Amino acid sequence: MRENFNLAEYMSNGIENVVKGIVKASFKNPKETAFILKYALASKEAKKKRMEFIDIGENIPGFLIASITSSCNLFCKGCYARANKSCGEDIHKIQLPSERWSGIFNEAKELGISFILLAGGEPLMQRDIIEKAAEIKEIMFPIFTNGTMINDEYIKLFDKNRNLVPILSIEGNEEQTDRRRGIGTYKMLMEVMNKLKEKGILFGSSVTVTKENLSTVTSKAFFNKLYKKGCKAMIFVEYVPVSDGTQNLAPGNRERKILEDEQQKLRDEYKDAIFLSFPGDEKYSGGCLAAGRGFFHISVDGSAEPCPFSPYSDTNLAECTLREAINSPLFDKLNKSGMLLSEHAGGCVLFEKEQEVKELMNL
Repeated sequence: MRENFNLAEYMSNGIENVVKGIVKASFKNPKETAFILKYALASKEAKKKRMEFIDIGENIPGFLIASITSSCNLFCKGCYARANKSCGEDIHKIQLPSERWSGIFNEAKELGISFILLAGGEPLMQRDIIEKAAEIKEIMFPIFTNGTMINDEYIKLFDKNRNLVPILSIEGNEEQTDRRRGIGTYKMLMEVMNKLKEKGILFGSSVTVTKENLSTVTSKAFFNKLYKKGCKAMIFVEYVPVSDGTQNLAPGNRERKILEDEQQKLRDEYKDAIFLSFPGDEKYSGGCLAAGRGFFHISVDGSAEPCPFSPYSDTNLAECTLREAINSPLFDKLNKSGMLLSEHAGGCVLFEKEQEVKELMNL
């Protein structure tokens, strides 16, 4: 039963199943197997470190989301990052230098953080930062990319550094993907997946779920095509209405129930793959995981924000340590306010409660 679904347990078991699947195919994929086995040990050590912090009254999240650039080479319709001015060619935010990002990644390792999701903009536009991430083998770096910049040089980088895991954005079938991301994007993604499979490189896919593509992206046929190309993770991100006239695209309660049910069918069918929905799975984690409860977002300029959909901050990592940022005044207020655990209509609670977050910031 879905009511008994435990997200933390699923993630733990899911990674173990991916490991088993890779080990089973080790004669074809020795590089991935070697990395995964080492990472599994590092992950246990990381959890031990986080538990030690809990013993002294501090909560260290298991993962972070880091937007490492405000630039992007695509102009996707309904892009949240462009709409909230965190991405675009005319954005003049001060961006953290690669050396500071390197410092943040090393601090994360010492704190016991196991995953850092690299986002943007288009993160592959910052190869120097990607290379800094590659050096920290104890952390897995899923890279949320549109996939169009994955050339032979990036394939070599991913092949050599298995802690870099490309997560390719796709919107459904060819017509749905090209309509949002540009003509030819779908075929380019299929070619990239073929190259990744050829090298035995672990990768996943992410989908922005709307009312228009829901039936496509939750179908077995859709995932099975990606699975045969080597995809081992699917992340469903509910569309957030960013401009007038697009509210009708956002999933409602009916669509969320369909997503939930179909996702569970995929989990039951594909035991060696991981399926997550954001923010859908948060209700099985006792509430919203933002603001350091389970993760937080580091923006391009180093601002520590509750999550990408709540871009407010009173602490900047250009001026403090990662540990200090986790204990920021805003995060403390959000956790003590009970807002993260509150009932809401569904979707992203902090996006819905924007005014209340602003009030905590005295904006």
